[in-house]
This record gives sequence, structure tokens and C-alpha cells, in this order.
Amino acid sequence: MSMTVHVDIVSAEKAIFSGMAEMIYAPAEMGEVGIAPRHAPMLTRMKPGEVRVQQPGGEEQDFFISGGLLEVQPHVVTILADTAVRATDLDEAAVIQAKNRAEAAMLDKQATIDYATAQAELVQAAAHLQAIDRIRKRSGV
Repeated sequence: MSMTVHVDIVSAEKAIFSGMAEMIYAPAEMGEVGIAPRHAPMLTRMKPGEVRVQQPGGEEQDFFISGGLLEVQPHVVTILADTAVRATDLDEAAVIQAKNRAEAAMLDKQATIDYATAQAELVQAAAHLQAIDRIRKRSGV
């Protein structure tokens, strides 16, 4: 019998996922963390990136988050994301457009856009593209 932990992934807009997992991988600020059942309690900030949830039976669910908080309790893992999207719902063309807009805004010294905002959008777009690439490689597409 495999051990599992309950996982909730919630964004500001809605609940994205709620279910059982054998393992969770998340992009903590200091690097990727792996959380197994009975992991020590912790609270950490997350950076934009991919969250992977390995469910009982071997199925894996992939999500993209734009940042947030990760809370680990003995029997529950909660991911409170600024925004969260199922990997299957990622729109690569829209992400590339957002990346190009952010890059152009950073190069336009006369624009009224906030440089820090453009830089944050660029980081998020790059993380989106990296997540799309990882998911493709794992699925063999």
C-alpha cells in the first residue's frame, strides 16, 4: 500500500486541483523541492515555474504557477498560487507574445511602463516556456 498526502492547488481565481499524491515537486525560491507523505512541516515562497503532482497509480498532473506560497503539513500540502494553470491549458503562442512584449518594453527607454513590471513579466513568460518544454520532453512530443 502506497502512502499519500492530500494536495490542494489554489489560485486567486479558483481551486485548480484537489486530490491525493505520492509526491509533489514545486519551484521554491531557493530551488525545486520534493515533498513526500509525512514531510516535515514547512512554509516557503515559490517562484514562477512548474508544479508536478504524482498521483497514486503513476499518473502525473502538471501545473504552471506564477509564484505564491507552499505550506506543508503532515497530511496536507497546500499551494497558494498568485495564478495557476493546468499544463494542458498553457497557450504557447500567447506566452511567446507576452515574452516579446515584455522584451520590447524593457528596450524602450522612453516608454512609461515600469521596468520592474516588464522584467517580472519577462521572468514569468520564460518560466512558462520552460515548463512547456519540460512537459513536452516528458510526454515525448
